[in-house]
Amino acid sequence: MVTMRDVAERAGVSIATVSFLLNDTKPVTPATRARIEQAMAELGYRRNVVARALASRRTRIIAMAYPALEHRFGMSTAEFFTAAAERARAQEYHLVLWPVGNDGVELRELLGQGLVDGVVLMEVQLADPRVEVLRETGTPFALIGRTTELDGLAHVDIDFDATVEAAVGHLYELGHRELALISGDLADPRFHEYGPWVRSEAAYRRVVAEYGLRTVVEPCSDTTRSGRETAERLLREHPSTTAILVANEYGALGVVSALKRQGRDVPGDMSVLALLMVPEVAALSDPELTFLRTPGHELGQLGIEALIRQLDGADPLPPQL
Repeated sequence: MVTMRDVAERAGVSIATVSFLLNDTKPVTPATRARIEQAMAELGYRRNVVARALASRRTRIIAMAYPALEHRFGMSTAEFFTAAAERARAQEYHLVLWPVGNDGVELRELLGQGLVDGVVLMEVQLADPRVEVLRETGTPFALIGRTTELDGLAHVDIDFDATVEAAVGHLYELGHRELALISGDLADPRFHEYGPWVRSEAAYRRVVAEYGLRTVVEPCSDTTRSGRETAERLLREHPSTTAILVANEYGALGVVSALKRQGRDVPGDMSVLALLMVPEVAALSDPELTFLRTPGHELGQLGIEALIRQLDGADPLPPQL
């Protein structure tokens, strides 16, 4: 078994210097680092991650907490994960996914095991129990999204007001005056305070009122079937509608399907605009959907950056929109 002593002898340095590098306890010059890493590679030395964590009290592991039982995985979600993993790896951290519920119970149990240095929360609720758990345990954390109260919280976020303003403005310029929003189902206990749906609906109500248009909001679960059923209900109850905004990735595909079944041409008879979607999902629709792009790559990287700055004692990021 290759030891630190073997590495030190091959690199021509002291065992202490090898330890400084491996445990990140003291700075090592670039030339010395290169010699040690070359010796490790030649000898096949593998770092003892557990020992390093004990010595430094850091695991260099970050958890991304995603409530997978409440929220479905989509292509937009995958962008957040991959971008976050890239940024973590670039700064010599490892990213793990914790598919824990958003009630905070399982999260508390995992944090008690000391497995990670910090946590990035996704799918944030306006009053999110996980935030209090993280605060009580003294765990560094950052949010992708936001709660109602932001004092002392590191977070990055989408500007839902600007997003909806752009969407409504685009449809208005096309001549549409009968708009409807198909949003999420806030009556579902899993999504009662789900920030993106609450905030996009509030922005829609404000913006259409400013344009002097009527307000039509239809709730929709996060399934394609629900999207079809919701669009059919919308056509029955509001047949004069000429444009639909959809704040639901899976539901949007069902909306287009329902319109085609009803003989409505898209975009000839009806415009459909998806709020926050990735190109791969938009391309699944026939015709391909017009959409405002989810900034998953940017937010995934910024969320990790906000947390790592806390862990490394650097200046915090300013709030990101």
